[in-house]
Formats: sequence, structure tokens, C-alpha cells
Amino acid sequence: MDRILIEALSVDTVIGVYDWERSIQQSLSLDLVLATDIRSAAATDDLRLTLDYAAICQRIQQFADAHQFALVETFAERLAECLRTEFPITWLRLTVRKPGAVANAVSVGLEITRGNLPEATQEISA
Repeated sequence: MDRILIEALSVDTVIGVYDWERSIQQSLSLDLVLATDIRSAAATDDLRLTLDYAAICQRIQQFADAHQFALVETFAERLAECLRTEFPITWLRLTVRKPGAVANAVSVGLEITRGNLPEATQEISA
């Protein structure tokens, strides 16, 4: 299985548990690893046969604009569901970082994986 990478995508959204956070937008930094089969796209040089990075990034910002969550965990879970529903992604790893959320830390965040990798590629997924 092939993997598409999107690294350090910055999106602005309303996120946080404190009252002051509910009235401002904050930036999140996202890293995505998206598993799909790129062989047909590579053979034909046809964008329609692979994951369109620009369309995925645009959809992520639309998602962030349309939702307001208290937890980064909820943002990550719902975004993963959205992407796997709307794009031909068999497996994904999503890292969400919230810069400046904790004093003395560059950022805090989490990493989730969703979907199934074929057995032959599971060994290298770590």
C-alpha cells in the first residue's frame, strides 16, 4: 500500500475547553499519512486516480471552519471519519498539534490511526 504525506498543515479553528478559547480561533498543525493505491494514477498520470492533496487540504480547512470542539481528541476523531468517508483512504495516521497550549511546551497533541493496512505493510507502519 502506498502512502501520501501531508506535513505541517496549518488550520485555524475554534477549539478548547476554556471560555476564552471559545471566542477565538487557534491554529492547529496537522500531519497526515494516507494509505491508498497510486499505481493506476502513476501509470496514467491522471489526478483523478489518486488522492488530490489540494482537495484534501481544502476539505480539512472546511471541516475546521464548520466545527467547534472542546477537545483535540474529538477534532481528530471526527476529521478522520470525514476524510475516510469522502476520499478513497484505506488507512490513515493523523497527528494534531496545538501549539502554545501548555506553557514551556512548543505544542501538545495526539496521534491516531484508523483503518486497516494490508498485512504486508503493517510491519513498516510503526
